[in-house]
Amino acid sequence: MKPTLFLCVVGLLAAQDPPKDPAKEAPTKSDIIVSFKFVLAPVTVVDRNHDFVPGLTPYDFRLYDNGKLQKITEDIANHPLSVVLVIQANADVEKILPSIQRTASLFESLVIGEEGEVAVIGFDHRTQVLTDFTNDAAAIDIAFKKLRPGSYTAALNDATMKGINMLRTRPQARKRVLIQIAENRDKGSEIKPREVLTEADFQNVSMYSVNISQLLAALTSKAQPNRPSTLPPGAEYLPGGQINTASTESQMNMGNWVPALKDIFDAAKGVFLPDPLDIYTKYTGGHECGFKGDKGLQTCIQKIGDELHSQYMLTYLPNNQEEGGFHHIVVEVVKPGLSVRTRDGYWVAARPK
Repeated sequence: MKPTLFLCVVGLLAAQDPPKDPAKEAPTKSDIIVSFKFVLAPVTVVDRNHDFVPGLTPYDFRLYDNGKLQKITEDIANHPLSVVLVIQANADVEKILPSIQRTASLFESLVIGEEGEVAVIGFDHRTQVLTDFTNDAAAIDIAFKKLRPGSYTAALNDATMKGINMLRTRPQARKRVLIQIAENRDKGSEIKPREVLTEADFQNVSMYSVNISQLLAALTSKAQPNRPSTLPPGAEYLPGGQINTASTESQMNMGNWVPALKDIFDAAKGVFLPDPLDIYTKYTGGHECGFKGDKGLQTCIQKIGDELHSQYMLTYLPNNQEEGGFHHIVVEVVKPGLSVRTRDGYWVAARPK
């Protein structure tokens, strides 16, 4: 499910009589409340080469709300970005963190833009706000330098919900975006993905992710200490003809390879099940990007920045506001050979006819 920004204008037309006590007086025809809900849908358009397509007008799009064609306009007003970065900082990614820290300047120059702002969250079993919303390059750099590897827990859902709650405080005229740099799994959150998506929907948050490969993280992580053997060295099994020594146990230790194999099997089993990052990006209109090395990480960040600054902002006044519940949005482009991505829809309370 995907959130859409509500710009609400509420007008109250009342009779000129003295104020009435609502607890004593029933509503009359002279008390009229009119609510106009304008829906905003960020739309990404790419060609067959996956390049962003500029120069389209509202006449090039067809937008359907619950199957009903809508009259749309291109919102040309400025919508500066409010971005929350949610970065995994646990023991699994200790050797990857320096590469992530070196990308601070990319977020300043390629993502937030001149009028944008960014907040940074680091997480393991805790969720730590490293800086509140700022456009100060020095403050962003300091926040990235605060990233330190912690425990082996990675409470992705909890940290994501924290980021959404921070974005809900930003003005509705701003484009709200959450970017996750994390593995595509959650380890230890109390909050479920359904709760995260529901809140993102209501708070108009689009999510993008830079996916740290599970296998890459497992192979580069610090090995967890093995449980000491309860057997004395002389009781360890040895092939025939070998003499047992006090160092035999350490010689037989093959290293901490079990987590890497477990990740391989988990990945194979998860081919048919969407991971949390895939769910969050798919249903909020963003996309997921993977990387293997510094250059790949920088490319992912650049792609996200390019998309955020190439989107079309389509607004419309729904002609079916009396339909309560979830409104599904479908956007089509009339020119051939182009692909469109936007949010799935938005929630609305039923309005009396």
